[in-house]
Amino acid sequence: MISSPVIRPYRREDRPALDDICVRTAHNGRDARPHYRDPGILPAVFAAPYVHLEPELAFVLDDGKGRAVGYVLGAADTPRFARDFRAAWLPLVADRHPEPDGPPGTPDEEVARLLHHPERMSVPGLAAYPAHLHIDLLPQWQGRGYGRELMRTFLKALHGRGVPSVHLVMAKANSSARAFYDRMGFHEIEVPLDDSVTCLGRSTRDHDRL
Repeated sequence: MISSPVIRPYRREDRPALDDICVRTAHNGRDARPHYRDPGILPAVFAAPYVHLEPELAFVLDDGKGRAVGYVLGAADTPRFARDFRAAWLPLVADRHPEPDGPPGTPDEEVARLLHHPERMSVPGLAAYPAHLHIDLLPQWQGRGYGRELMRTFLKALHGRGVPSVHLVMAKANSSARAFYDRMGFHEIEVPLDDSVTCLGRSTRDHDRL
């Protein structure tokens, strides 16, 4: 029986779909496969470690047939997550995605450098925004209100755990994502980051007003 699309908690069998969604939205919201020799490096950094380390904070948009077509996931305590990433996740994937010897020369190497340096997530100036998140939906599921529902679900989960606020880091080139985050009540946070990205944050308190 086919039902309506629904937001639900992540299940272990969703993992391949989450990896696919990550890859197909990672290039400023578009398919990253043409830009990477091994696109699997992307979910190894931006999706899989979250469902491995904090699955209780992962939620998916189910298309009504059991298939995940979007997700929101994240960490409640970013410095702790960075430590767990190094201790419990990196050993599982480091051999497949080795750190480049010198300065990154390809997109794959740039992401591999991020993989091997999880401490980068602990950005000075973000103590008031301890949690962070990633949210992605396949293109055909965007602009239909599901992103808002995913965000509301995630913020409610954080609030229920006593987490006061959350941040995210996004590419400045992704203008459609920025418009979405603005609608979700995020604001810019001035922190020392690369010029190509910006940091946004918001409280978890008023999640029910989205």
